[in-house]
Amino acid sequence: MDLVNCEKKMAPKFQENAENAEIIALKALNFLASDDDRFSYFLVTTGMDLAELKHKAGDPATLAGLLDHLLQNESLLLEFAAACQIAPEMIMRARHKLPGASHDS
Repeated sequence: MDLVNCEKKMAPKFQENAENAEIIALKALNFLASDDDRFSYFLVTTGMDLAELKHKAGDPATLAGLLDHLLQNESLLLEFAAACQIAPEMIMRARHKLPGASHDS
């Protein structure tokens, strides 16, 4: 089973843990990489190049940054949520399970 492909729908009951948060972040990476403009913009805004991203793609902090990138752009967030058929709030909850999250909200 391909865990990062949005064509594979998320389970209706998302268990909020770091592993599932990482899966959502990997789906976000796949989503960004599926469009040259989105992907280029992500690389430019993060300052990473492709080689660095490939090296760090499994790092929880990098995955947190991927979700931060989506959460900073509502239209991109909604497009990703629709593509993966998940609630946008689920993405925020997933972000809170990864390093560097503010737990105030």
